[in-house]
Amino acid sequence: MKVSLFRVGGLALIAISLSSCAKHHEEHHEEAHKITATTPVTKDVTITQQYVCQIHSQNHIDVRALERGYLETITVKEGQAVKAGDVLFKVLPTLYKAKYDAEVAEAEVARIELQNAKNLLEKKVVSASEVALLQAKLQKAEAKAKEALAELNFTSILAPFDGIIDRLHHQHGSLVEEGENLTTLSDNSLMWVYFPVTENRYLEYKANLEQHKDELVIDLMLANHEKFQYPGKIGAIEADFNNETGTVMFRADFPNPNRLLRHGQTGTVLIHRTVDNALVIPQRASFEILAKRYVYVVGDDNVAHQRDITIENELDDIYLIKDGLALNDKIVLEGIRQIRDGSKVECEIEPPEEVLKHLKYHAE
Repeated sequence: MKVSLFRVGGLALIAISLSSCAKHHEEHHEEAHKITATTPVTKDVTITQQYVCQIHSQNHIDVRALERGYLETITVKEGQAVKAGDVLFKVLPTLYKAKYDAEVAEAEVARIELQNAKNLLEKKVVSASEVALLQAKLQKAEAKAKEALAELNFTSILAPFDGIIDRLHHQHGSLVEEGENLTTLSDNSLMWVYFPVTENRYLEYKANLEQHKDELVIDLMLANHEKFQYPGKIGAIEADFNNETGTVMFRADFPNPNRLLRHGQTGTVLIHRTVDNALVIPQRASFEILAKRYVYVVGDDNVAHQRDITIENELDDIYLIKDGLALNDKIVLEGIRQIRDGSKVECEIEPPEEVLKHLKYHAE
């Protein structure tokens, strides 16, 4: 301590200053920070991964005109359910009917000529070779008649499978060209739901496929935020990755007995997977620096040290720890912003079970 005496006007003043050594001594006697600490805990955790998806019918086709002509009959309505083999449209068959009748007549003429030749062969008026030529002529005429019948049948457009009729693109009496789209037909009994998966998630899925195949639960969240009542299963994975997005398309198959789902809908696929004995901590017990995640670990000497951790998965309020922490480590839960690496702390331990009861809290 240093004492100085000086005058200001008629007054005598005494100045007392502390030495730098005394200041340094006081800094080392600052009080320990009071914080709340807890420990990691192991528990079974259900991980839910969400993917935006597109919903498709397992069969969805364009129904097209097979021949040029006028729409003579439309036997269905928009939105109508049809069975396989039902007649959907008829194109005016006048020309094809005339052609078919002409080919049938030609076949009948050839049949009569063949029969007459056989009778003359018995009387040895004609040779066997002439009969054979007429036999071939009859076969050719019959083949043409079958061809004309097939063309005539093309004027009736049938449903190839059970499904639902979409919008009608033409009305009765319209002139349609060969190959022109008349409507679409969708089989909605089973829906194919496509969603993109990142390469990391794909590798994780393949690595855990055999071990967790029966534990994988797939749900579908619809646009109204209601869960679809029937669970799905992975039906296929596309062969190639998209180099632009870094994803590969997965397909989940969902039964649709009530026909609630329709082709072209959107939704969110929820994939649930159970992780056994996962080491978890509250998210609010961690902090981020330069894209890395850290916690403060309190040692036996009540000094907090910064430690980086590796996150395996995350939920809304907890992290699943892959590396960096052990079960008996004490980590700072409350008061993270008041301490630094190497700070002396006075900690109150809160059991992890109690901490996990108060989920969806955020760090201060």
